[in-house]
Amino acid sequence: MTNSGKSITIAIAWCLAWGEQRQPQFELPVLQQMQQAMQEGKEVPEAVRYLVEQVQQLQAIPKNDFPEQITGLKEKYPDLWQQTTRIGLVYGGATKIKQYVFEAAKLPDIRGASAILDRINLVDIPAFFGEPQKSPRISRWLNKNFPHLEAALIKELLIYYKGGNILAFCPAAFVDDLANAIEKRYTQETLTANSCAVGSTFKLLELRYGLLKDSIEDTPWLEWYHQNHQNPLVKAYFDQPDVDDLSKAFQNRKSFNELAGKLAALFNQRRNGNDVQDGRPTRRYPPMFETHPYLRRDESDRRAAIAPAKRLPGEPWFSDALARKRIVGQRSKGESEQGQKWWTDKNSAWRWQIGQIKQIWNSGKLKSWVVKFKDFLKETNLHNRYYRNVSEQKPDQTVKEARSLREIANASTPKGFVGYIYADGNNMGGYIQKEIKTPEDYQQFSEDIFEATENSVYEALAQHLKPHKLNNLNDADNQHRNETWIHPFEIITIGGDDVLLIVPADKALAIAKTIGEEFEKQLLKPEKQCRYAADKDYKPKLVHRYQAQQVSGSNQCKLSMSTGVLITAEDTPIYYAEKLTTQLLKSAKKRAKELKKEGYCGGTVDFLVMKSVTMISSNIGEFRSQGLMKAGTGQQKLKLYAAPYTLHELGGLLETAKVLKEVNFPRSQLYQIRSFLEQGKNTAILNYRYFRTRLQDKKHQHQLKEQFEEAWCAAKTNNGNLAPWMTLKEEADTTTYETIWRELVDLYPFTEEPKTPSTVQQAVIGSK
Repeated sequence: MTNSGKSITIAIAWCLAWGEQRQPQFELPVLQQMQQAMQEGKEVPEAVRYLVEQVQQLQAIPKNDFPEQITGLKEKYPDLWQQTTRIGLVYGGATKIKQYVFEAAKLPDIRGASAILDRINLVDIPAFFGEPQKSPRISRWLNKNFPHLEAALIKELLIYYKGGNILAFCPAAFVDDLANAIEKRYTQETLTANSCAVGSTFKLLELRYGLLKDSIEDTPWLEWYHQNHQNPLVKAYFDQPDVDDLSKAFQNRKSFNELAGKLAALFNQRRNGNDVQDGRPTRRYPPMFETHPYLRRDESDRRAAIAPAKRLPGEPWFSDALARKRIVGQRSKGESEQGQKWWTDKNSAWRWQIGQIKQIWNSGKLKSWVVKFKDFLKETNLHNRYYRNVSEQKPDQTVKEARSLREIANASTPKGFVGYIYADGNNMGGYIQKEIKTPEDYQQFSEDIFEATENSVYEALAQHLKPHKLNNLNDADNQHRNETWIHPFEIITIGGDDVLLIVPADKALAIAKTIGEEFEKQLLKPEKQCRYAADKDYKPKLVHRYQAQQVSGSNQCKLSMSTGVLITAEDTPIYYAEKLTTQLLKSAKKRAKELKKEGYCGGTVDFLVMKSVTMISSNIGEFRSQGLMKAGTGQQKLKLYAAPYTLHELGGLLETAKVLKEVNFPRSQLYQIRSFLEQGKNTAILNYRYFRTRLQDKKHQHQLKEQFEEAWCAAKTNNGNLAPWMTLKEEADTTTYETIWRELVDLYPFTEEPKTPSTVQQAVIGSK
């Protein structure tokens, strides 16, 4: 039995042995002996042996064991059929996370908000269950607010928690207590973050065969489904894409996944303010902190300020909620004790858990993302490569964490620009519906996705970034940081399959591409390939517009990542940048869904280079449809952009941008050709060819022809090309043409200069 299987077996046996009352039906030492014996593979106490045998029988049922008649369950598993003790299942977590994290305008406060949520997700709530060990701080809190709950919880009850949400078993009598404790912990620690938790109880057989009626024999089964599968409600509930066999569709639905689906529906109802269970406090009235119009507000201009932070520059006024974010943000970045004096000052109005914050970080229970990144470097032997330009003897101690967007932008070429990267998994819901059948599957899936996401981010950062020494910082709040080595990135969050980070602008697209590729590579490792390898190929020529390099259509991963990337100035408001990056992510995911029809399961990336905040007044979709779509001559449409891209296409775009640098294509002509795009297809083609033939070096002409014209712009009906255009689609009377030229021009300033001088430069040097 795997560790995951053993853990779930112990959890179910614990719930059955506890019973449905608040006091266990057996003495607590007996339950603890059972837990220890099952952990060590020894014989369990005789009093609970029959219950453990029932759980083991349930766990031994093969996944393909599905009777034609519901009464077949009674015949094959009479003990499980007659087991009436119900088992609790609770699901919950934070909601409207972006609203809480990005309500503040400054990076230290955003960083602190994310760190507070991470602390609750990864430390506090697991400590309810004693994971990894009992916490005196959490024990005191639970005993004060929810007496007897701690004794009913053990670490094996946790199914998953690392993705930002929690799914856990618990004894039936404590379902409401555990759900209330989860919500209360978020509210008490953050004051303003929204959270939601729900729970229900289920029969033992339901953990394997999905929702059953109180009288199991009354449950609609296969025969009923075959008779009613055309009913719209039944069809909406059971139908799945790519599954035509009715029996298979029914079996896919009737599993543990159906229980999780019920909890998800309850979660949405409660989150929306509905009362879904009797006896629980309502969420209809979330916390509100009103302020009188003539009272002082905090920096976010949302709540009444309590007092100024006298030891911080400018003595900003904080509300309690904002002050918590700032102090946790400072602590997570390892700022000096002197910088945190504003919080511990005897005259300070703040009375929150500074001692507990220190204890958590010093104990190593909660590490910052940079500390985890440094651990990754050591574990993967990338330490020396990453620190290759740092001359100090202990670079991992010398290199500090970046404290502001200005410091990250200082590492970009050109300086002053950053890249926001927001990545999210594709095909997750469909995979869960088809492949996740048991609690063990949920647990394994959660671990695999979190590990793949986290490692892909660290691998991309290690591959494309290196420590940067700050220079030419002139602001009063960071001038003293000149000559300091920093890690030039900021990880806002890594949660499940979500990634949000800020990096230097010139490396943003390369990092986004590597994250997508590494995510799939991590899931296709030999030990995981059987679970995540796709069972069908695709035709690369029908999917990828970049044809310079061959790419295989086989060995696909069922899961992938879509990413939105915004390259913008360092002074762009973070809340505004986050909204645009979210729009880009949605555009990339839409493209991924379209390409899935062609059999492509891989990642996609959409990006935008925004030189000024006033560039987009509404949203990216309207900006593109109204400003970058033109009517050409005759029955033609001109699309002046080509995003989103597949990962393969993005690699080709970056290579093509490098070629423009290498051939020393005059920048004035780059912009001139871009202006000609709006004047029509033929005008742009003529001018591009004119400028290309004016390149003095024939080798550069050939290089541009090979890497741009033939790679991107080959005609579909003959051997010519349409450079700088590509044929997007042909409809009845209309042909649409698109071009990557605009994106190439946008990327040109952020493209690395060639390592060897161009021929033109060498000729100039030689003439001197």
